[in-house]
Amino acid sequence: MQPIAIQTKSLNLTDEQFFRLCGENRDLRFERDKNKNILIMSPTGYFTGNFNAEILYEVAKWNKKNRDGFVFDSSTGFTLPNTSVRSPDVSWIEKSRAEKISQVDKEKFAHICPDFVIEIFSKTDSLKDLTEKMEEWIENGCQLAWLINPYTKTTSVFMPNAEIESVSFENSLSGKNILPGFELVISQIL
Repeated sequence: MQPIAIQTKSLNLTDEQFFRLCGENRDLRFERDKNKNILIMSPTGYFTGNFNAEILYEVAKWNKKNRDGFVFDSSTGFTLPNTSVRSPDVSWIEKSRAEKISQVDKEKFAHICPDFVIEIFSKTDSLKDLTEKMEEWIENGCQLAWLINPYTKTTSVFMPNAEIESVSFENSLSGKNILPGFELVISQIL
């Protein structure tokens, strides 16, 4: 199901008020776009939830071995430089950047854009909207973003100042210089 957008720009909710709104409605999943619209999102279905867990496990396993940063699941919100608050399916922040986040900010939707994000397309998503979201990640400082589409069995790879690359599930995805040594062949975990 497409997210439900509630136009709240006129309310001018502060970051603190938005954080409280999310905390007081824990059964709902919220994001906020750069125009201050609140997006209410449905939980993921069985297939997407399991697929997300498998991908998260692979990134976490690589990170545990390398200890170069911190991995986050889809319940983590980040406040981006454009003021949107987004929650990618999987994300990673390089250790030295993460260590600069204040303790107060760590307790909320930290004001940082992850270095690496993964979004998984589901049948209820709009490919156009999700592609725009990937571009938003890159515009706000993300260095590598994967949009995984299990229905076309391809992953779209986004990087700053680069064309979008399409990688088949049969081929290896690379963490490039962002996650050095991280390789993932999605067909091996499906």
